[in-house]
Amino acid sequence: MYRIGEGFDVHRLESGRRLLIGCVDIPAPVGSVAHSDGDVLAHAVVDALLGAIGEGDIGRHFPPEDPRWKDADSRIFLAEAARLVAAHGGRVANLDSTVILERPKLAPHIPAMRAALAAALGCNPALVSIKAKSAEGLGAIGAGEAVEARAVVLIEVSD
Repeated sequence: MYRIGEGFDVHRLESGRRLLIGCVDIPAPVGSVAHSDGDVLAHAVVDALLGAIGEGDIGRHFPPEDPRWKDADSRIFLAEAARLVAAHGGRVANLDSTVILERPKLAPHIPAMRAALAAALGCNPALVSIKAKSAEGLGAIGAGEAVEARAVVLIEVSD
């Protein structure tokens, strides 16, 4: 039996902040504004995993108003979501994701992101797909003011 989950996240970008995407630091003059570490891709993946097993979203498990999650490493969120998937008798069959960011270009960082996400989820990197797109100069993302990520996960469950 299979279950599908879909995740989405968006963060405003601001000068002088850290840009972390897919558990990888990306050199850039701007970074995500967020309560935790602002990893837009990791957050979308967490939402997809939780959605596939009917466990709500990242805010339900790691509320931004809780000071424990201030500047928290998103690998904590990924590990907990993976633990919940396993507790439901599931395993990641595949993860497909897209990051929309005008600049910097993400292509050189995708292999490291795939490896980092796979390690955090306890799966083979071959099961993790990451695509990078631009917004072609349109909207807040195209103006370099935001970053967005989308993720779809297929979970194979034993029951």
